[in-house]
Amino acid sequence: QVQLVESGGGLVQTGGSLRLSCAASGRTFSTDAMGWFRQAPGKEREEREFVAAISWTGSSTYYADSVKGRFTISRDNAKNTVYLQVNSLKPEDTAVYYCAAAPRMLDVSGRCSSPGWYDYWGQGTQVTVSS
Repeated sequence: QVQLVESGGGLVQTGGSLRLSCAASGRTFSTDAMGWFRQAPGKEREEREFVAAISWTGSSTYYADSVKGRFTISRDNAKNTVYLQVNSLKPEDTAVYYCAAAPRMLDVSGRCSSPGWYDYWGQGTQVTVSS
């Protein structure tokens, strides 16, 4: 059974940091592009916002403008795990953060920012930023 399990979320103050993890199992994700999305309170699944994506080698990354310079995506293929380091958090970063996997090469033309480009999803981890 294919599983993506996120962890590392929590309650932090404005300006704080967290490290989110996404552990994959059930198949080899080492050749998949991986992405992070978030769903803010009151938003529907279809309104999930793209955050970041990374190629299977880790050599290429792609970020939403709203998180550039604050968030960093990385991966450890030996551990089948993808990370999202989130720094300088703002209240508007409050959301459930989801990781996703796409068994294809990273497409930075824009398609990797679409939820429909991904085949596998985790259940999410809550990040709450207090002001």
